[in-house]
Amino acid sequence: MNLKIFFDDIRPLFGSRGFTIGQMGLIEAVIEGLEARQVPVRHAAYILGTAFHESDRFRAMVEYADGKAYEGRRSLGNTQKGDGPRFKGRGFVQITGRRNYRDWGRRLGVDLIKEPHLAANPEYATRILIEGMQLGTFTGKKLDDYKTYRDMRRVVNGMDRADKIAGYAVDFEDALRKANYGLPEAKPVDPLPSPTADPKPAPAARKSGLALLWGIILRIFNRSK
Repeated sequence: MNLKIFFDDIRPLFGSRGFTIGQMGLIEAVIEGLEARQVPVRHAAYILGTAFHESDRFRAMVEYADGKAYEGRRSLGNTQKGDGPRFKGRGFVQITGRRNYRDWGRRLGVDLIKEPHLAANPEYATRILIEGMQLGTFTGKKLDDYKTYRDMRRVVNGMDRADKIAGYAVDFEDALRKANYGLPEAKPVDPLPSPTADPKPAPAARKSGLALLWGIILRIFNRSK
């Protein structure tokens, strides 16, 4: 995949100022995860569109709000005092709640209950994003359940902003296809050397010419005796 073509194509999504090195790094982390898992291009595009929306254009790996709105939310597993702020949204899809942190901690093999900040680590956040949408861990719905980008929104958050995110997915799909997503980047081929204007004679030709010269010299020498 040609990342230069990809980034050039998605630049308009980020406004007149474009994207930062940090944003590019996060996008590359997601793309590496998608390619490693050989995610089909349409699913890859929707995953990128979702991450673009949920993380505020790859600018926020931690929810801007303080998380107090989640305090006491038993549906999220927040049963202890302070769970709301402690388990507020993190990562590309902003997982929230003690229940989600416990579940993903088991899947990742890390203690997200003890260290919830690790959910914002790109390595773990990429797995949560891709595997969660493929397996249907967020809402019970997975990407394979739907054909259209609009309906794929049910995988993460009902139909909230479904049309807007579908539009992002279209843009990401176009960029992925232009950049040959899923294929290794072609390496430049060294050009063949240009033929010389006056090539040197082959060794055999030089040898036969020298032998002819010596034959002439010997004949002249013999006549002079």
